[in-house]
Amino acid sequence: MRFSTLRWLAASVAVLAAGATLAQNSPLAGLSDPDIEILGQPVDPTVRKATAIVNGDVITDTDIDQRLNLVLAANQGQISDDERTRLRLQVVRNLIDEKLQIQEATAQEVTIAQDEVNQAFTRVASNFRMSADQFDEFLKTRGTSQNSLKQQIHAELAWSRLLRRRVEPFVNVGDDEVQALIDRLNAAKGTEEYRIAEIFLTATAESAEQVRENAQRIVDQVRQGGSFIAYARQFSEASTAAVGGDLGWVRPAQLSPELAPVVESLPRGDVSNPIQIPGGFAIIALVDKRQVLAADPKDAVLAVKQITVPLAADATQQQAAGIVQRLQAGTQGMGGCGGAEALAESFGGNVVANDQVRLGDLPPQLQQIMEPMQIGQSTPPFGTREDGIRVLVLCGREDPPAAGAPSFDQLYAQMEESKVAMAARRYLRDLRRDAVIDYR
Repeated sequence: MRFSTLRWLAASVAVLAAGATLAQNSPLAGLSDPDIEILGQPVDPTVRKATAIVNGDVITDTDIDQRLNLVLAANQGQISDDERTRLRLQVVRNLIDEKLQIQEATAQEVTIAQDEVNQAFTRVASNFRMSADQFDEFLKTRGTSQNSLKQQIHAELAWSRLLRRRVEPFVNVGDDEVQALIDRLNAAKGTEEYRIAEIFLTATAESAEQVRENAQRIVDQVRQGGSFIAYARQFSEASTAAVGGDLGWVRPAQLSPELAPVVESLPRGDVSNPIQIPGGFAIIALVDKRQVLAADPKDAVLAVKQITVPLAADATQQQAAGIVQRLQAGTQGMGGCGGAEALAESFGGNVVANDQVRLGDLPPQLQQIMEPMQIGQSTPPFGTREDGIRVLVLCGREDPPAAGAPSFDQLYAQMEESKVAMAARRYLRDLRRDAVIDYR
């Protein structure tokens, strides 16, 4: 499959990294606090009790505990003992799938050199400005290890390479299929499209109620601050699990009848309740939305001047409020950007200019304020006692050009990847069916 190894690795470990960049209100947000207390007793890596044997390959308690701690870290340790037990069972299932993927790759003479795994691990560490050794120590503080993450790397590389050899050559996408999709995109120009993430859990008629309950527990954990990325990586049975559940931008017409109305009604940043669809249950997170083939206002590039007025450490609330009122009155009468320096000087402040500010990179509150602003207008004062009182003055705006339809080749690749993903799910299902698994 065409999933980048670094993409899924970043999704997998982002929930462990201090200073994660995702918005805290996003369902895909990672950890907000790097000081995570790992629940349960410390794991002695010298004690390796066999828990499951998959076609002769052993999965130990240590393997399970270290992988489980990734999920616990993503939830800041805030889960009950009952939930921990359920999560542990799901981790066992995930590790079994990894064994099956590696075994099948080996049987088909697909090999992954240890150097490849090590290099991928080092690249992930560098993404967090750490050496491989530093990243190893970082993982240990979270109750896991580089070996646990490297097994995930090995399984993903092996499975991806196997699919390229055994599945992709037999997947066909017709030119007429691609052209039909282009026609539908052009016809839908101006309508809403959504960037969503998914978690899919397989269910049969007999297991439906239990799977629904498990899905609802995941929803509850995410709504309480858990990482959607972490749950998708560890528990989702969709191919998008490799990239934290990210489905990218989709239109309602591309979704099943069960999912489309839910996506259209979800607020941005929210996560749905479990949705029963053919084959199981889906959980959907709405990351963002925009208009099809229309310019995204968030891509506008702004030229701004920031006026900053410091506050004295002993300033009272009344004094600060007075400065805010005078500053706001001053910005309204300063005549736009040309008067920013003089106004700042009158308050004992300073001005910083930046002509490459992307609207979508600003905090959500400022995005809403600045999107309709005209050249020369200013935001209301904002800030903190420590950072001072600030005002942004809009000096220029470059609106993005209208978006064009994806190219024929881009859509062809997307459709091919979707078909490969479906075939991959069937492939893994057959491996599960034929496996000999002994639980101890």
